[in-house]
Amino acid sequence: MRKIILELAVSLDGFIEGPNGEYDWCFNDQDYGLTEFFKSIDTIFMGRKSYEVSMKENNPWKDVTTYVFTNSIEKAPSKDVKLVRSMDEVAGILRQPGKNIWLFGGAELTTAFVNAGLIDEIRMSVHPILLGSGKPLFQNIDGRKHLELVESKSYDSGLIQLKYKPVK
Repeated sequence: MRKIILELAVSLDGFIEGPNGEYDWCFNDQDYGLTEFFKSIDTIFMGRKSYEVSMKENNPWKDVTTYVFTNSIEKAPSKDVKLVRSMDEVAGILRQPGKNIWLFGGAELTTAFVNAGLIDEIRMSVHPILLGSGKPLFQNIDGRKHLELVESKSYDSGLIQLKYKPVK
């Protein structure tokens, strides 16, 4: 069965965006394992806001199916984009053949997936920067969620990647 993997960058103080929605603080000086990660997925789940931001860069994920969770976009802009209106649709998508699914964001969608117990793996690239404010990664989580550390890797840049799986 396909896995849903939350893979994202986070500041050391827990933010996924700066106070003005910026993510210019994310390191891009080396690959950080992303090439291998991208080989393991063929589908992306993202919220409307994350989708609109990513499309400003001419869809960097043209070879993967993108599911956008939204109630405000009326029509999919291309054949590679599918609109999802309800979390109830996720089970059907998981049953489809394919590789793993990248839960790209944002924070509200991440919360919905965490609270529904649908995330199979969390991969966080913790950047050695304190933003002071911005959008926190985890908000409105409905109780404690225990995680098991599966892997950690540090880089000479100070970035640390952590891989967790939920304890079920």
